[in-house]
Amino acid sequence: MQPLSQISRIWQVPDASQAYTTGVSLHSHTSFSVETLNFVHAVCSSVPFVDKIVAHYARVSKERYNLTLDFDTAHWRPPLLPLMAFELERKQILSLGLDPLVSITDHDNIHAPMLLRTIPVARRIPFSVEWTVPFRKTAFHMGIHNLPSEEAAGWMERFERFTAAPDDQELRRMLRELDSIPQVLIVLNHPIWDLYKIGDDNHAMELDRFLAQNNGQIHALELNGLRHARENRQVMELARRWSQLLISGGDRHGLEPNANINLTNVTSFSAFVREIRVERQSHVLFLEQYARPWEQRILESTLDAVSDHPQFSPGWQRWDERAFHLDGTGEMRSMAELWPRGKAPLALRAAIQCVRLLRHRALASALSLAAPRVNVDALDADAMQEIA
Repeated sequence: MQPLSQISRIWQVPDASQAYTTGVSLHSHTSFSVETLNFVHAVCSSVPFVDKIVAHYARVSKERYNLTLDFDTAHWRPPLLPLMAFELERKQILSLGLDPLVSITDHDNIHAPMLLRTIPVARRIPFSVEWTVPFRKTAFHMGIHNLPSEEAAGWMERFERFTAAPDDQELRRMLRELDSIPQVLIVLNHPIWDLYKIGDDNHAMELDRFLAQNNGQIHALELNGLRHARENRQVMELARRWSQLLISGGDRHGLEPNANINLTNVTSFSAFVREIRVERQSHVLFLEQYARPWEQRILESTLDAVSDHPQFSPGWQRWDERAFHLDGTGEMRSMAELWPRGKAPLALRAAIQCVRLLRHRALASALSLAAPRVNVDALDADAMQEIA
């Protein structure tokens, strides 16, 4: 069946959801996701004054404590615990007058849905994951939604083994096997994003190779709620070229709820999967937050990671309780445990406080003026509402 992807923008069509009963939130992250710190290091190294502070403490760590700062193994975790993340997505959909279906996809683990299924309000949540799939020079992120309950743990073991020792033929076998399970939804997340920095041309070449081998087992390509509209327009062109369906995926890591959802009239996640896989129909709704300047949204998501949240549970309130590094014995510990005097050095705290000032309303307004309606304009430049 020919795929039919409909795309609506709530700032253009405020009543776009009125013909539907259900909203589906796909691809969001909780405190169980492990996020590398190497991008933080790269950003800090490019900022005058901050780069000198980072370099200074790298030297101090080595000279005084024989600890080499390793920004590849070091990581941070998103601030929202599973129930908080679930409620954030659920309440946004309820505010639109829709019944919510929420699929959380942490990186390479299903701990969040396992915990949430013990809570009555979340007992329908699917076992879903964002699987890291190494492929040639790069890796792709696959949203694997709604694994069978009795098989989910076994699949996670297989995903882990593959990621550690990738093989093209084994990947094809695994995707075919997943595709043979009617309730499972397979989504290629943010396909255009050169996440591993191999260069746009190299990434495009690997993406074409990946799709040439596996497109038949992929059910949809993601329009990502945290990526720039220009990139999402490229995903639209990619979907046309490969006769693929488009689907939403917010990719939320911070405190802002997903910037897009799917609209449907079904009442269960398995029925939604059938709508995508069999009927090949998808209606993606971009929400108001997506119309804000992309640079500002990325900044605020990053600030969520380095901010303290006193309303959270003890042990998860400070930013350095949610960031981790190997100690001198090779054990992964929170940075809060690693500080010699129990708190971050004064200069580092001052640098982080300077970064936090970017939340100030006046500075945020200046950033908005610097890039007015940039995502609105880029997305609206494609006038097509339906993409066959």
